[in-house]
Amino acid sequence: MSPSVTSPASLRKRPTAIAYFCTLMVGAGAAAFILQAVGSQPARAWQTYLISFLLFSAIAHGAVLFSTLMHAVHARWSGPLSDLAEAFSAFFPVSFVLFLVLFIGHGHLFPWVGQDLHGKEPWLNLPFLFSRNAVGLLVLYGLGFYYLYHALWFKISARGASGPLALFLLRRWQRQPPDSALYRRRMTVAAFLYMLAFAIVLSILGFDLVMSMDPHWFSTLFGAYSFVKAIYVGFGALIVLAALLHMSPGNGFRLRPGQFHDIGKLFFAFGLVWADFFYAQLVVIWYGNISEETAWVIERVMMAPWQGLSWTVFAVCFVAPSLILINKKIKTVPAAMAVICTVVIAGMWLEHFLLLGPVYHAHPAALPLGWSDLLIALGFLGMLAGSVALYLGQFPEVLAAREEER
Repeated sequence: MSPSVTSPASLRKRPTAIAYFCTLMVGAGAAAFILQAVGSQPARAWQTYLISFLLFSAIAHGAVLFSTLMHAVHARWSGPLSDLAEAFSAFFPVSFVLFLVLFIGHGHLFPWVGQDLHGKEPWLNLPFLFSRNAVGLLVLYGLGFYYLYHALWFKISARGASGPLALFLLRRWQRQPPDSALYRRRMTVAAFLYMLAFAIVLSILGFDLVMSMDPHWFSTLFGAYSFVKAIYVGFGALIVLAALLHMSPGNGFRLRPGQFHDIGKLFFAFGLVWADFFYAQLVVIWYGNISEETAWVIERVMMAPWQGLSWTVFAVCFVAPSLILINKKIKTVPAAMAVICTVVIAGMWLEHFLLLGPVYHAHPAALPLGWSDLLIALGFLGMLAGSVALYLGQFPEVLAAREEER
């Protein structure tokens, strides 16, 4: 099919309200971070920054994984959802810049610097740590964009183009028409490579930016726990976006109840996998009864003020969604799924705080959470939402899939 240029008026409208709202969130988060970083609590500002970076980057990683996974298994039901999942790739460049900014605050983030690491110095040193993580993220993001480039050709060639970047790509492809079979093979290879890089890179990030903060504690399952958690929150964010667009008139995006049910089942399944990985680590550590391992768990599960937070995370991220999502009908209700997934993602921010908080706050009288932490997290949310909105503005055709593609 020969690609054509289209410009439906409903898809050319700029989401100015969303842009203003995202800008407001980013501004508030940046102001809160800067004021705290140059004030009396710079360490706390950087620690909240790290927690938010880990969560919102994981959301983007996991959402894009949905598209690569669905393409790899030829899941035809997922077409519109895969289109939306690819929009989260717009956060990749932002995420990489945010990672580089972490180096500025390394003095507040890595408590093991200057300590005796009992032979772990070749691995736990800042130049090597930032280098390997930067290279890993570049590989992951490069594969994601390579996959996206080929995926966009199939969309634009079938639906036309109206966004500025979509028009640029369309004109390039019109000058040199691609081979459809070649693009399909490249897209498939990129999908598998992205999934492989996803597991490796997120495991390394989990080891380096979370587990290493307590350098004498270790868990061989923590890498898998980290990337499964990214899938969980990534699928949840995708459901939130799909539900909001589905409930908004005039954008051309609609899903069948069965599609909401299918993505809801996947979200439910990876919630169970995340909890299983948590339980598998806990049981092995508990029965192994090695002091370096059990002290880490006891502090987070049995000691105040972290004990209450651990039970909150367990209830919000596993118990409540599991009991609710057993019901088939609830998974077909967009508003209900948006609320459930939003609560789970908020709970996962607290889960990151639970993992890192005891390292940075020794025996606090109360949970060290305040308005500045919320504002910084909202700033990251604004950057993620703004990136996705920018992508949809450049490629509005992803919201207007033809009926036979649904």
